[in-house]
Amino acid sequence: MDTDQVRGKWDATKGACPTRQVLGRIGDTWTMLVISTLEKGGTLRSGQLKSIIEGITQKMLTQTLRHLERDGVVRREVVPTVPVTVSYTLTPLGLSLAAAVATMRTWAYDHMDEIAAARTEYDANL
Repeated sequence: MDTDQVRGKWDATKGACPTRQVLGRIGDTWTMLVISTLEKGGTLRSGQLKSIIEGITQKMLTQTLRHLERDGVVRREVVPTVPVTVSYTLTPLGLSLAAAVATMRTWAYDHMDEIAAARTEYDANL
């Protein structure tokens, strides 16, 4: 099946399309930061992720990791130590998403000055 046929199966503009939920999840700030951090850091424990990603709460980190694990983007590994050690790694699916996240991050870095200027102009005209 060619790419156009596969893409024709989905339409995120339709309320019942499951891709809408996926797009909402992967477009989330915390999701993007977790994916970026795992891409750069490799396998990391929850505490390491929390210390690297400034501002994320333990609750939000846990929810984000659970969603990513459910979607097959992150693999959770439990090591039976005392205390138990849990680590997270991007799956091949996660690595493919990390490439898209990196593109979006680069775009934001490249255009941040323009965005800041547009915001200043907009705010001045309120």
